[in-house]
Amino acid sequence: MNTDAASEALAIVRGEHGDPFSFLGLHEEAGRPVVRVFVPGAAAVEVVSASGKRLGALAEAHPDGLFAGFVEPTGRDYRLKVTWKSKDSNGGQKTEMPDAYSFPPTVSDYDLYLFGEGNHNRLYDVLGAHLHELDGTPGTRFAVWAPNARRVSVVGDFNAWDGRRNVMRNHNGVWEVFVPGVREGALYKFELLGANGELILKADPFGFFFEQHPGTASIVHDPTRYAWADDEWMSERAKGNDLSAPMSIYEVHLGSWKLHEDGRPYLYHELAEELVPYVKDLGYTHVEFLPPTEHPFGGSWGYQPLGLYAPTSRFGNPDDFRRLVEEFHKAGIGVIIDWVPAHFPEDAHGLANFDGTHLYEHADPRKGRHPDWGTLIFNYGRNEVRNYLTANALFWLREFHVDGLRVDAVASMLYLDYSREAGEWVPNEHGGNENLEAIALLRRTNELVYGEVPGAFTVAEESTAWPMVSRPTSMGGLGFGYKWNMGWMHDSLAYMQEDPMYRSYHHNEITFSLIYAFNENFVLPLSHDEVVHGKRSILGRMPGDTWQRFANLRAYYGFMYAHPGKQLLFMGSEFGQEREWNHDAGLDWYLLDNELNAGTLELVRRLNTVYKATPALYERDFDGRGFEWISGGDTENSVISFVRRGESPEDFVVAVCNFTPVVRERYRIGVPEADLYTELLNTDAPEFGGSGVSNGRIAVEALPEHGREHSVNLTLPPLATLLLQPAGRTADGRSS
Repeated sequence: MNTDAASEALAIVRGEHGDPFSFLGLHEEAGRPVVRVFVPGAAAVEVVSASGKRLGALAEAHPDGLFAGFVEPTGRDYRLKVTWKSKDSNGGQKTEMPDAYSFPPTVSDYDLYLFGEGNHNRLYDVLGAHLHELDGTPGTRFAVWAPNARRVSVVGDFNAWDGRRNVMRNHNGVWEVFVPGVREGALYKFELLGANGELILKADPFGFFFEQHPGTASIVHDPTRYAWADDEWMSERAKGNDLSAPMSIYEVHLGSWKLHEDGRPYLYHELAEELVPYVKDLGYTHVEFLPPTEHPFGGSWGYQPLGLYAPTSRFGNPDDFRRLVEEFHKAGIGVIIDWVPAHFPEDAHGLANFDGTHLYEHADPRKGRHPDWGTLIFNYGRNEVRNYLTANALFWLREFHVDGLRVDAVASMLYLDYSREAGEWVPNEHGGNENLEAIALLRRTNELVYGEVPGAFTVAEESTAWPMVSRPTSMGGLGFGYKWNMGWMHDSLAYMQEDPMYRSYHHNEITFSLIYAFNENFVLPLSHDEVVHGKRSILGRMPGDTWQRFANLRAYYGFMYAHPGKQLLFMGSEFGQEREWNHDAGLDWYLLDNELNAGTLELVRRLNTVYKATPALYERDFDGRGFEWISGGDTENSVISFVRRGESPEDFVVAVCNFTPVVRERYRIGVPEADLYTELLNTDAPEFGGSGVSNGRIAVEALPEHGREHSVNLTLPPLATLLLQPAGRTADGRSS
């Protein structure tokens, strides 16, 4: 062995060789074929043909397991016959196996080109770990992006976690290798020799499955084998997700919806059996999961993810999660997941300093570190990082049949000075505080979702007055389908917390949202964020004695469903959970033994039923023609009244909310047309826990009121919302 070869051999043994394919495997030397292999623990190595013919014996070139020798002419389909040392676990045995360095590259130049541009929309089919058959040999192909690493290896339970054994081939920063014999369920990580010579051990950024916490290894998993049985839903979901369709969302934290008696959370397959029928029985159209992606810290509720391509293994495997989605679809319920492209935690096995450099995150902490959450911010200006995120959005919609992505913390992405003082942020190229790179990412993601996945949609959790969040990018908008109405949530909750005696002084808080209700496609959220960190539960915010608190809650929910926009309610709020949400504890299901809690649940069930059957309550949620004030200015009595209209002129509902505990006799309001009216819904009904004050059939009088030619006299129940419709209408609001 010459000096150069000896130097390369030493680099192989030390795990420092950056291009092992140039040295190991089959090569030509002095005009003859030579094979070099690195097999730690081997006593002897022979090369044989695919038919078993002996082609040559390899000599030991280094005692750590490097063998080399001339062989008879052969193609790439040769095999190694290894005799193991006695001290090895296979001591004395002989094993025949392929040579990992005899296989061709598994990443094409076209894949690399698209990735470099940031436009590979199926990047998850290229990077990560994929079960594969190459030249008739089963195994797994591994690929990872680490452009600044000196050497990258895949390590796992299949190679004794030895980073010298399966060193990968480098293609412009993408490292790949096919490892024969690695099957589904194998544990693996990537071992990198960083830019400064440090050894780094990382989980797979594209891992489809992970060890259960506190384990951090990735697991080889086949994402394509699941036989979906939700074709009917998938072919029709565009209709159910249309802006003019009803959308009532039940928000769920999977780990704490319900616990077993021993404190274990329900697994995906158990949730499929219990959560799905529960949500269906309550009449919700959609369910939304707090981030189901893999994350290291349970206390982050999933909002600090490190496995963006994997459902958390806390509750089962990826196929179990697929089944959960499928069961919702079979029940006619859409699935939304919270998606977090805003930041990621610094855990050592994750994306931070991935190849020894700031690869996924900005190097400048003024752009790369989130001051509130102690997390790192993606470098949205880097093509490959942007591609990592856009492909991930498509991955969940395609590979898990998810219907919608609710994008978390959008405001923190849009503003360079978000939660930063002067001098703590870097202006953009125009001197402004807009994060132009993040804006471009959000627009591109929305264009891809709506352009490539029919029926899918996106929702922005955006808490500022950024314009046109839910308007198409062609109009200069961000391209989201919906935006959470944080202003409505804040103002209406502030109003409901007031003692009814003082609500007249805060009347604008319950009416102000109607000034801007049609500026965006709004979702009205009463989310997990509103029932933690000392804010109290939704019921906990309601004033008065026990009966009044529940009556306030019922009136509030009635107002929410009558208000323009789609609805979202966090789990537990549907039956009046008393305490704040605790992610380590299940919901207080025993409360349903109480009449008022059970009545609240029945009200939510009834609200969903009426809502879905009444086009006036959803068809024109985002069209100003779908709403008319009757009276929004009765501050003295804390009463508001308005009309909701559907596409057909005959489809309308009159809503009246009395936010005081006083029964108001002969309360006159103007109405749209001359007819008898009936109560479509009364939140004060006895079956909901109310006092039973009602109106029966309501005669219309030719007396002008509120600028209308006809009016009715109502008895307003205490702390209640009434929904009225003309008598003789069917359940869907149309004439019978």
